[in-house]
This record gives sequence, C-alpha cells and structure tokens, in this order.
Amino acid sequence: MSDGVIVKPDKDFSKEADRVIPEAESLAKKDLSKAVEKLGSLEKQSRQSSDLATTSRVLVAIVTICKNAGDWSYMNEQVLLLSKKHGQLKQAITKMVQVVMGFLDDAPNMDVKLSVIETLRTVTEGKIFVEVERARVTRVLSDIKKSQGDIKLARDTLCELQVETFGSMTRREKTEFILEQVALCIESDDWTQAGILSRKISTRYFARKPKKTPEQLEKEKKEREEAEKKRSADDPPPEKEDDVTDLKLRYYEQQITLAKHEDQYLEVCKHYRQVLDTESVENNPVQLQAVLQRVIYFVLLAPYDNEQSDLLHRINQDARNSEVPKDQALLKQFTIHELMRWPMVEERFGKHLCSTDIFSKTPNSKDPKAHTRWEALRQRVIEHNVRVVAKYYTRITFTRLCELLDLSEEETEKYISDLVTKKTVYARIDRPARVVSFEVKRGPDEVLDEWSGSMKGLLQLLERVGHLMQREEMMARIQPGEKKDAKAAKA
Repeated sequence: MSDGVIVKPDKDFSKEADRVIPEAESLAKKDLSKAVEKLGSLEKQSRQSSDLATTSRVLVAIVTICKNAGDWSYMNEQVLLLSKKHGQLKQAITKMVQVVMGFLDDAPNMDVKLSVIETLRTVTEGKIFVEVERARVTRVLSDIKKSQGDIKLARDTLCELQVETFGSMTRREKTEFILEQVALCIESDDWTQAGILSRKISTRYFARKPKKTPEQLEKEKKEREEAEKKRSADDPPPEKEDDVTDLKLRYYEQQITLAKHEDQYLEVCKHYRQVLDTESVENNPVQLQAVLQRVIYFVLLAPYDNEQSDLLHRINQDARNSEVPKDQALLKQFTIHELMRWPMVEERFGKHLCSTDIFSKTPNSKDPKAHTRWEALRQRVIEHNVRVVAKYYTRITFTRLCELLDLSEEETEKYISDLVTKKTVYARIDRPARVVSFEVKRGPDEVLDEWSGSMKGLLQLLERVGHLMQREEMMARIQPGEKKDAKAAKA
C-alpha cells in the first residue's frame, strides 16, 4: 500500500477513464463481471502510475456499477479486493469507502446493510487514514443494535472506539461520539464506565465565549481562508467556531444523572450552575426557574462542610433567585442562625417542594430516590438546628434539646453523634446527668496561648495610649495662644 504521500503521476489516464468507464457501465447491464474486469485493468495501470485522480474514479465506478446492478455481495468482494491491492493509494481507498458508506441507506434489507457495514469495518480496521470513516460506520452499526433492543451490544460496539485519539476528526464530532458512548453506558447501567468516559470531555470546550465585534469576525474569517489555502490534503479541515449549547446541555444532563445516582448532591448543584450559565436557559423564563429551583434544592441537600457553606451563601446572593420566591425563602432560612422547626418547614414548604420531581413524601414515586431526598432534606434541617444550638448554648439538658429539635431521644443522640463524627460540632453527652455540653475543653497550652495573645494586645494598646498622650502634650506646648499669655504675664 502506498505511504499516502501525493506524488506526481507517471502518466495521466484521465482520457482512458473517460472512455472506459461509460463503456463498463453499459456492459455491466449485460455482464457485470466483464465490466469489472475491464475497469480492473485500467485500475492496475493508473495505480502503478500513481495516478490518484483516475484510480479514485475507477474504484468508485467499480463499486457503483456493482451497487446499481444490485449485486451487493459482489460489491463487498470488490471492496475487500481493491483495498488489498499492492501499492494501492490511500486517498483512493478513502474515497471508495466514503462512497460505499453513502450506499448504506439504499440497502434493500437489514442483512445486506449489516454485510456492507462489516465489510467496511474490515477494510478500515487498523488504518489511520480511514479512522473517521470507521468511527462513523461503527456508530451506524451501534444505532442498529440499539434499535433492535440490544443495548449492551450497542454499547460494546461503540465503546471500542477511542475517538479522543483521532487527529482527523473535528472536536464537535468527537464530543458527540463520547456523549453517545456515555448515554449507552447509562442505559445499560454501567455507571463506572460512564464516569470514566465522561472525563474524556474537557469542560473548557463548553466555556461561554464573549460576543465578538464585526471587525473581529471579519479578521477571523480572513485567517480561516488563509489557513485553508495553506492546508495540505492530509491535514484535517480547520474547525469553525460553532454553537455548542446543545452539546453542553447534553453533557451536563448526563453529569447530573451520574451524580444523582451516586447521591453527590453538591456535584449536582455545580452542574446545574453550569447549565444556568447558558444563554438559551437565561432567555427562557420557564427553564430559568426550573434550573434555579434545582440549584437551590441540591445545595441544601448537600452535606455541610466549608465548600457547601461557601457555595450556599454565594447562591443566596444571586439576584435571579427572585424568580423563585418560595425557594429563595427556604434558602435564606439556612443562611441565618435561627432554629427551623421541621413541622413548620414541612407545613410551609412541603406542598411546593413535592410538586416538583425532586422530592416526594411517599416512596411510591416515579423516581425511587425522590423520597430519599425528602428524608435527606429533613436531616439537613435537623443538622442546621443542632449547629444553631451549639452556637448559642454551652450546656443544655437533653430534654430541652429534644424539644428544640422536635426529635426523640434516640434520634437526637444519633444526629449529635453523626455531627461530632464529621467534626461539624463539638459535643459531649453526660448520660447520667442527661446534659449535653457544647463547650470545647481547652488544654493548658491553648489557655496560655490565648492569655499570651491577650497580654500582647493589652501592651500594644497601652503603648499606643502613651504615644497619644505624649503627642497631645507636645501639641499643647506649641499652641500660639499660650505663648501670648506667657509674654503678657512677664510684662
């Protein structure tokens, strides 16, 4: 096989091709094999003379007359045979494969279509110069298997492609392939593989680009035209900056599905914030309200830590929250250090929250995890109340704490133990005395450090006061009124 470098042909067979191809097309109506043999001799001459244009025309003509004659199996044989010819030109093979791919829609039945696909996959296997064509054919095969209901086979077929390594494929097409792979993994419940594949997509590709001026657009157009002129035949075409909003929304929809499956609520919130930063969502009031709601819900469901607290306060400052006033009111409750009685929260917000597909008070729901999220929200409210109590109390009786939290003694002890384990609060339970202490006992070193810091601050204040008093005395000595009084007294 040729190394793919375009060389000047030893002889131009274009005139012979203009004469032989029409003759072969008319002969194919009577005897297909003789027509192919006639073109085969011309193909050999043009191939040995490195006449790329004529070789490509002949290969296309051979597969076309086979297809027009309805002999698909013979066409498959010719495709395999022509691709294995000694010194066959790579560009000619690429052209033939592309033409045969266009015949797939004209296949008379599914068996013929599958046979052509397998032939193309055999021809393109291990050949870098037709890697894009192989990927597209494999995607067609995967779609067929999916339509037949065999999701696992469709997933295995498509996931064998490592499209991120394909240099001649555009970035958009690569992204579409990977998104399709992830979608098939999710449908077949292969969550681990879906997570691995989704990390192959760089989120920088979806970054929102600033609007460009007409002068910038004109400049970029000229640069693309110059790059197109300098581009060689083997180089991929330059990518145009197109709108990737559809890909961005598909990507984050899959990421949200993956994060929901793992109950990673903070990640779900972050993904929804990325969806929120999309022009099409901002311009659609219905979508905007839905996304704002989900951003608030999932940041509230996320376990408390420094990152969650910081994100919660930043979301609370978003002016767009006024679009969802009820959810904004619930969010604000978590940002202030006041007790939230769960019965009151359920009465005030329960009906509104359960009207969405995120929460459900009963487990008999379309989404089996909706009830789990409802229970998680109750847990976050209780944890918030424990933190508030720990802020205002150093010691509190167990009975009074149960009243404040609206919990039984067992549940109260469980939630306090969980928060202590996570190091969210410091607490010690004295069971015989039925007292909970939130006061952090400090060691001698900590007490001495605090005393040392206090003394240092006190000495600094004393030194500053001394300087101020000295300055006032100096200012009083040099005042002009006092000098005149002194002279008058002497006189």
